[in-house]
Amino acid sequence: MSVAFTAHPVDASWFDDNVPCTRACPVLTNAGRYVAAIAAGDDALAYDIARLPNPFPSICGRVCAAPCELACRRGAIDEPIAIRALKRYACEQHGVEAGAASAYAAAAPRAPRRDERVAIVGAGPAGLACAHDLATYGFQPVVFEAQERPGGMMVLGIPPYRLRRDLIDDEIRAILDMGVELRTEQALGRDFSLASLRDDGFSAVFLGIGATRARELQIPGVELDGVLNAVDFLLNANLGYAVDLGEDVIVVGGGNVALDAARTALRDLAGVGETSTTAFDVARTAKRLGARRVRVIALENRTEMPAHEFEIEEAEVEGIEINGRLGPNRIVGTSHVTGLETVDVASVFDETGRFNPSFVPDTERVLECDSVILAIGQSPDLSWRKEGDVEASPRGTIAIDTETLATSVTGVYAGGDVAYGPRNLIDAIADGRRAAASIYEQLTGAKPERPSLSGRRMLPIVSVTRGPDAATYTERSRVAVPAEATERRIGSPEIELGYTTEQAREEAGRCLQCFLNINLDPSICILCGGCVDVCPEHCIRIVPAEDIGGVAPERPSSALILQEERCIRCALCVDRCPTNALSLDGWSEASSAPIALVPVGS
Repeated sequence: MSVAFTAHPVDASWFDDNVPCTRACPVLTNAGRYVAAIAAGDDALAYDIARLPNPFPSICGRVCAAPCELACRRGAIDEPIAIRALKRYACEQHGVEAGAASAYAAAAPRAPRRDERVAIVGAGPAGLACAHDLATYGFQPVVFEAQERPGGMMVLGIPPYRLRRDLIDDEIRAILDMGVELRTEQALGRDFSLASLRDDGFSAVFLGIGATRARELQIPGVELDGVLNAVDFLLNANLGYAVDLGEDVIVVGGGNVALDAARTALRDLAGVGETSTTAFDVARTAKRLGARRVRVIALENRTEMPAHEFEIEEAEVEGIEINGRLGPNRIVGTSHVTGLETVDVASVFDETGRFNPSFVPDTERVLECDSVILAIGQSPDLSWRKEGDVEASPRGTIAIDTETLATSVTGVYAGGDVAYGPRNLIDAIADGRRAAASIYEQLTGAKPERPSLSGRRMLPIVSVTRGPDAATYTERSRVAVPAEATERRIGSPEIELGYTTEQAREEAGRCLQCFLNINLDPSICILCGGCVDVCPEHCIRIVPAEDIGGVAPERPSSALILQEERCIRCALCVDRCPTNALSLDGWSEASSAPIALVPVGS
């Protein structure tokens, strides 16, 4: 008998797709690599890997939405690897937290200086990520920011109990130290225009001004005193202005912003600015400002809410009441709010899955309260546009080419919330980096060199010893991230405390290391079936080749099948193979480059 492979083409793209955590990350962070490095005790390597594609690793280690964790294969066994918390751990050892801002220069070496200047409007995550990459390409980026300090929604949209301000300052300072010029209190449409930027000699422009306009709720009573929109509430709280909410606050909305605002309002932190960018953020903020009772009113039930489950759980732990399937009908009061009239929600989505709420007749009731915070979404402010400026999309965002982020005006690019609407922090960072690459190509006629910045360079193979008992490897529970006790959270600078070294090693050791692959040399395989017998996950089989789609053997043959999504990389099959036909090889992510497989030592 001979040995046949499946008909699936095994090329560089296939190997890339076989590492789901990397593929899920908008900036293509090699998450499995830095997790493996932590497990092996090489924290410096872990930081370098985490930093390579992302100028904000310390920030993302605390507040990233972590799409990598949603994609993590370990989640099919029990729970996904705590990738975000492990990134934080690596940064605490070798990032700006450890006073190692100079590590940026090592991770992102600069190209020779060029003459072209590029204007970046908005010093949020998209704008600063764009400035960072342009600086590494040798350009001279100048960042214009309307507020008195940089950071955008990282400052105005994420509360300090989730993200310390000194970390934001340190990571931004490291970018500015690369030769990025920052001009604050410079607003587009007030202090300058797109035309004036061109007249000033800028070769290209990137717009990353975010989505700072609150969506309006068209119900009676929104004009009453005591009604606030979440964007203005959070901005004022963050800037340290007194916000008198009273003792009973209702937050309308089912997103993360609403929760954070509610949690902050519970805490009496007069003079301490805290903000965020979603509905639950508003509720948490309200808690922190001293409200005695905070309720979140949402159209959706708990499973339908757009807020992350973790945020909902944290809000409930802190005493915030979550009320689903209620819609705001009118705000009650004469000159000041005295209550919110709600109506029961029959359904939030129609039969096609579109957002189209329907309500139950005659279910109106009034919930008494002192103030109402509306956290129903945000949109970009495009009031600065003039004739001939960039075109807007039907959604009220800047219209862009989704591949290059180019707008309708040559040399002007846009990304982040102003182009897509409110999204995750890591998406904005990815947009800034994509725009920088497009600007480089526009100004030079060539694609930028990507080995040091794209996260796709050759990386060392890290071998982690798991022991002979694969069962213990798959039965290790996720290590909970330490957090401040509930009764001590009032006034606490940070709620999530991060892993100790021992905890980080233990959690990182749960990683399946999907960048490692079982490979077969068919010329020496004897089809003894030893690998099939020893596999603890039963993911290896020997089947007739004719049973495999796309395979038409000329004579009776058999195929050795490996189900990648079930393989835990325990390597027991490699140890069992009597002819050494099987090997455990490491994939060095290289996108379109030739396949790069490196044998992993035992």
